[in-house]
Amino acid sequence: MLDIAEELHRWVAQGRDFAVATVVAVGGSAPRGVGAALAVDAEGTAVGSVSGGCVEGAVYELCRQALADGAVRVERFGYSDDDAFAVGLTCGGTVEVLVTPVRAADPARAVLARALAAAARGEPAALARVVAGPADRLGGALLVRPDGSHTGGLGGGAALDRTAAAQARALLAAGRTGTVELAADGSGCPGGLTVLVEVSAPPPRMIVFGAVDFAAALVGIGRFLGYRVTVCDARPVFATAARFPDADEVVVDWPHRYLARTGVDARTVLCVLTHDARFDVPLLRLALRLPVAYVGAMGSRRTHRDRARRLREAGVSERELARLRSPIGLDLGARTPQETAVSIAAEIVAARHGGSGTPLTGGTAPIHTTRHPEAVA
Repeated sequence: MLDIAEELHRWVAQGRDFAVATVVAVGGSAPRGVGAALAVDAEGTAVGSVSGGCVEGAVYELCRQALADGAVRVERFGYSDDDAFAVGLTCGGTVEVLVTPVRAADPARAVLARALAAAARGEPAALARVVAGPADRLGGALLVRPDGSHTGGLGGGAALDRTAAAQARALLAAGRTGTVELAADGSGCPGGLTVLVEVSAPPPRMIVFGAVDFAAALVGIGRFLGYRVTVCDARPVFATAARFPDADEVVVDWPHRYLARTGVDARTVLCVLTHDARFDVPLLRLALRLPVAYVGAMGSRRTHRDRARRLREAGVSERELARLRSPIGLDLGARTPQETAVSIAAEIVAARHGGSGTPLTGGTAPIHTTRHPEAVA
């Protein structure tokens, strides 16, 4: 539900009753991921989506029913071989949704309201809710902050809340929404409860080094993909806001010096477009040792061989060097800066989700994988 937090926060402020359906599990080629949500208020107004259209009508009715009876429920939808036009996912996947009423008298409303307010303000927060286990646990909600402090509860006592908060904090640090398995009492081996942890986190960073024409195109597509984009170059005549109006930040500094002082995390992508050894070697020596999601460098194969030699001489190990995506991007036959930006963006998306980068036509492997961003080397 945090993916539509701004609208739901307004609904709460207006005193509206509503119900929200949140995707808690997907299988196969389901069109939306875990955390996608559809909400319906008492007047029948709907916001969001859980399936891109396949089962929206049925989920809408589930929300109306939850508003009427106050019951929390989990419903599963999947493809029907008998009738491809029946309620289900004709793409062949499955999706499970948690439907929760958020009415004035509901015990969890206050916690949900705080979570929605935090997400609407762009603050980091995690919302934990039970999606499988004893029926009396389905109505609980636990709001977890980056420091591990938490509000609300899952209905299983303090030990369960502490355990859930620790798991939620880890997912919050990774910027990932997902589910975790917990013991019903919060102790011992996991089992008995499945908890959905929805994460609201600041957008991931894309740092583009080199104020060149290719960078201008990459900045635009980076913003389109939801990154907070910084351009960094040591040359003030080129690194200007006027040349990069779509960038969130333009920094004039030596690239390695800026990277050493700025904040990065497991979702950050670093794109080195300078292809100048003066900048590249000290920058990449540092970048390849940071816990970021992606490091790519532009240049020809000859440039890459020379760069790799210089990096080895600078003390970069073979293991570290193996993390470098160079020449940067996928082989799309790109020529223009705009086409090259698409090639780079495609490689970033493939690295983020574990995609192969090969055409889908004629393939037999699942279209969607379950690889998580923080698993990217």
